[in-house]
Amino acid sequence: QVQLVESGGGLVQAGGSLRLSCAASRRTYSMYVMGWFRQAPGKEREFVSTIRWSDGSTYYADSVKGRFTISRDNAKNTVYLQMNSLKPDDTAIYYCAAGKTMGAVQSGLSDYWGQGTQVTISS
Repeated sequence: QVQLVESGGGLVQAGGSLRLSCAASRRTYSMYVMGWFRQAPGKEREFVSTIRWSDGSTYYADSVKGRFTISRDNAKNTVYLQMNSLKPDDTAIYYCAAGKTMGAVQSGLSDYWGQGTQVTISS
């Protein structure tokens, strides 16, 4: 019923910046929280950040705190992830997710997932 489409991925040099977008086809009453995860080859999916639609409250993984910023545009049903000071370790497929609570989404218990967008950071 809901499609999440990520965009903005690509190849950038270490120290550079990139902005990812996640556009939702529609909003539902249960889609209160949006978030970002990432997965590198051979590793499990890793939590990155979440944001609550209603008040804009945010939460970040320690690995990206101070470098990444999550934001939302309620009118466009779109969430963004501004990534600065990128490192080679940030290389991964980045997935957008949506769910009911901050805790559920951060735990990977999202109701909706996007197909992912590749982010590659060269050294």
